[in-house]
Amino acid sequence: MVSTAVLKAVPLFSSFPEEQLRMLATVVTRRSVGRSVTVMAAGDATDSLYIVLSGRLKVMMSDADGKEVILSILGPGEFFGEMGLIDDSARSASVVALEACELLSISKRDFKKCLAENFEMAMAVMRGLVRRLRDADRKIGSLALLDVYGRVARLLLDMAETVDGQKVVTKRLPKQDIAKMIGASREMVSRVMKDLQMGGYIEMRGSNIVLRDSIVLPE
Repeated sequence: MVSTAVLKAVPLFSSFPEEQLRMLATVVTRRSVGRSVTVMAAGDATDSLYIVLSGRLKVMMSDADGKEVILSILGPGEFFGEMGLIDDSARSASVVALEACELLSISKRDFKKCLAENFEMAMAVMRGLVRRLRDADRKIGSLALLDVYGRVARLLLDMAETVDGQKVVTKRLPKQDIAKMIGASREMVSRVMKDLQMGGYIEMRGSNIVLRDSIVLPE
């Protein structure tokens, strides 16, 4: 059984009182998945909500020819699979582990029961949906209004975190994945990254990418 301490550390359940956490612990399942494992596939029936405890996963879509688009990358504390649980539709995208991951899962029935009984959890799910809608709007805007340089810069800025006063992309971000996230070829992304580096806009430190203050997006 999953401990209440583990559940309390999950943002989605952080507002639950101890008694509710104990009840939740009896219905939540912990699961380990290896790198490249497909946790859910587009078109599958919706049966569970998943919460990421550790590791990273990509949310992706692909066509019949195998062309792939990465919609987002998920990390610890984030959740996925809630859309189909709310509207009872099939999975709209596939989720694949980028590295070994620890996940929690909760069935559709128990998820809906938790939503009905906990306002803060319902609000957290709504905030997550709104955040994804805003991210989708930004991505659509980037594709329509920014060139590849702008799209790469926006992605790096969105993924960066502040480390010792600097903006740094600390998570490994292969150029192939960048290409799939911004709708460009790997070759074009490589050229843009090289130009940004040569121009002093970014600095490579091992697998980290340090962003300089000069890397800005057009208004």
